[in-house]
Amino acid sequence: MKTPRSAPTPARPAVHADHRSPRLRSPIANASRSPLPSSTRKPISRSLTALCLLAVLTAASVAQCRSAHAGDWPQILGPNRDGAAAGEKLPNAFPVGGLAAAWRAAIGEGYAGPAVAGDRVVVFHRQGERENVTAYRLKTGEKLWEAGFATAYRSGIDPDQGPRCVPVIAGDAVIAYGPAGGLHCVGLTDGRVRWSRPVLEELNGDEGYFGAGSTPLVVDGLVLVNVGGRNNAGVAAFSLTTGKTVWTAGQEDASYAAATLTQREGRPVALFVTRYSCLALEPATGKTLFRFPFGKRGPTVNAATPLAFDGRVFVTASYGIGAVMKRWDAAVPLDAPADVWANDESLSSQYSTPVHFQGYLYGTHGREDVGRAALRCVSAKTGAVVWEVEDFGVANVIRAEDKLLIVGTDGVATLATASPLRFEKLGSARVPADQRAITRALPALASGRLVVRTNVRGGDGGELLCVPISP
Repeated sequence: MKTPRSAPTPARPAVHADHRSPRLRSPIANASRSPLPSSTRKPISRSLTALCLLAVLTAASVAQCRSAHAGDWPQILGPNRDGAAAGEKLPNAFPVGGLAAAWRAAIGEGYAGPAVAGDRVVVFHRQGERENVTAYRLKTGEKLWEAGFATAYRSGIDPDQGPRCVPVIAGDAVIAYGPAGGLHCVGLTDGRVRWSRPVLEELNGDEGYFGAGSTPLVVDGLVLVNVGGRNNAGVAAFSLTTGKTVWTAGQEDASYAAATLTQREGRPVALFVTRYSCLALEPATGKTLFRFPFGKRGPTVNAATPLAFDGRVFVTASYGIGAVMKRWDAAVPLDAPADVWANDESLSSQYSTPVHFQGYLYGTHGREDVGRAALRCVSAKTGAVVWEVEDFGVANVIRAEDKLLIVGTDGVATLATASPLRFEKLGSARVPADQRAITRALPALASGRLVVRTNVRGGDGGELLCVPISP
């Protein structure tokens, strides 16, 4: 594997303990400094890159998402990979005594968040020289099964040596993708290994700065992975049943962004943000539908998942790359999304993915390792910053109906309304009791429970916490 000469500074955990007194910039104050419409700005450079969905679904993606129960969180960013928790409700306030875990389990290293389907919580973590896929019972924390895979992965940049990719639950199968590029499939019911392949090695890919970290996408019996392999193997599709290679496509380096699923004129489309591009592929064949530059050479990463909604495609990154909104509905050519707006001032996210709700984006702008990120509400139509909470810190946002659950890397969960009128905080509480714990991994919201993975500073593993949070 190739080792880069330089790398982006590893994100360091924020040290603030609460958001009880945020410095809130008013909408009026923001209006004077909101980015101008794209027609009055210079377009951002197209030689950019990348650490660290949908409004309408095709029949295939609906079947895929609904193969799990309503209220499940079977993959990264929820059922549709857009941060929205289907069928979930959030309370109007947190309990007076704060949030308490119903159960906790000690786990190993890694930043891979949990996935939930039915009564099972699945987490991917490293203990010693093994990467383990472990299932727990959602209500009680009972350990149900564990499947282990040998690993010799070593990161020279981040002290944490564990998995980065959230496991994907697809029907009765669980897909896990390790930092050394091992792609594994186990049974959801019993954890029995169905197949396992060192795809990064086989396709001559590169571990990058922090190991392989682009969570696979399962579509119609295919496992799609941004492997970053050579010889036209930037993206590859493998059979969910057998693990055999079905197709490879493109000279695309790997990113840390997960792909997502959308549709165009009744056709399923897989959206990828790779190291230097955003591209749309036909899942069954790997045929490229469109591709535009997105990324930047040097010590940068692309890590936020692309969003597709209302005939639009939104991508975001930090490191001077910025955010891009494209129009991609039936009125524009299939191979040429139209510019809507692009800048590095609206919502440039280092690795967390914003959520979209009723024409507005909610997420964090800035980096964890440089300065302090701001929580923002941004107009999806214009890119204008509507409101901002300065110095909030990098956070992962979940939306349930018209409320937001915002889990910061400092372990503090903030409850707020999803409204462009103002930032209305309904409550905040620390989730992990261990003051050393950070919560960088993506959380899950399923069946009225917030499932959070913690890491202890220094790369010594952490805990899996299940916190009841329904009204």
